Amino acid sequence: MADAHQKKHDYHIIDPSPWPLLASIGAFVLALGGIIYMRYLAGSSLKIFGMEFANPWVFILGFVLVLYTMYAWWADTIKEAHEGHHTRVVSLHLRYGMIMFIASEVMFFVAWFWAFFDASLFPGEEIQAARTAFTGGVWPPKGIEVLDPWHLPLYNTVILLLSGTCVTWAHHALLHNDRKGLVNGLILTVLLGILFSTVQAYEYAHAPFAFKESIYGATFFMATGFHGFHVLVGTIFLLVCLIRAMRGDFTPKQHFGFEAAAWYWHFVDVVWLFLFFSIYIWGSWGAPLAHG
Repeated sequence: MADAHQKKHDYHIIDPSPWPLLASIGAFVLALGGIIYMRYLAGSSLKIFGMEFANPWVFILGFVLVLYTMYAWWADTIKEAHEGHHTRVVSLHLRYGMIMFIASEVMFFVAWFWAFFDASLFPGEEIQAARTAFTGGVWPPKGIEVLDPWHLPLYNTVILLLSGTCVTWAHHALLHNDRKGLVNGLILTVLLGILFSTVQAYEYAHAPFAFKESIYGATFFMATGFHGFHVLVGTIFLLVCLIRAMRGDFTPKQHFGFEAAAWYWHFVDVVWLFLFFSIYIWGSWGAPLAHG
């Protein structure tokens, strides 16, 4: 009788889980809360059945639901791995899923690059339509001082490249069962990620142009800002991997969680290189540099 129920395949049939439904509810509440929160910031009112909903609490509730679902769902995935359910086929499909996720992120950044190159290669119509104090026909718009690409942006480029080297060191240490090298490499990667975000925050605080002043500011902050958000997410991703590495969760043969984080971090590195060369260097060529 036991032989009849013995698994004879490499696939894992997942137990009934509440997380897909809760994730959908959380995403819906988060999106709805974001709209309501924007109305709240604009000073508008939103009454439903006589109750005032123009407040930030719906957004906060959705955000908490999404975070909790992420934690619980991934905790179940880790549990399945420890129970031996992540066979060779299952691990391969997890890798396919991460590859498709990164591919979708590539398309996400293509949209911001598309907007930037469309505005920079054909600057007349877009800049004139913005109705700002800046004049169109050239890129960057006349009257805008740009950031010096060979100052903080170059510094951040070196930081990210070093962090990519450190996460690769950690990966190779894990493959050779060098626990100390794994932990040290992850610690350095996380610290470099935090340093990058700190430098970018300082750069934003001292930027000589604003988001709403021109198409230059809008495309600059959207592209670099969303990359900065991905750096923050990647840093948290690697911090979780560091905690798991200290607990001994990863083995040389089973460490997809860390591998996925490393892939994501290298993706962030590559996107930054494109941002640095296209937006910071090429996109600001010939414009006056801001000093101070």
